[in-house]
Amino acid sequence: MTKITMYSTQVCPYCVMAERLLTSKGAAITEKILVDKDPTLRDEMIAKTGRRTVPQIFINETHVGGFDDLSALDRAGKLDPLLGK
Repeated sequence: MTKITMYSTQVCPYCVMAERLLTSKGAAITEKILVDKDPTLRDEMIAKTGRRTVPQIFINETHVGGFDDLSALDRAGKLDPLLGK
């Protein structure tokens, strides 16, 4: 099974769009980490990704990036293989 982890906030339109794109691919977010509830989680996200914005998406152990990166992967035909399709 593909593990998808998304660092997010409670109110984030790009996070919603990323989740919608993944759902349209038949994938589900395994773990959603809300960085606005705990500042140490935002620090963890920044340490792992070097980025401060959400969403930050990992498919299995691969850091995909944010929504724009996820969308670009899909347009390039590279998202399905990451999702095991």
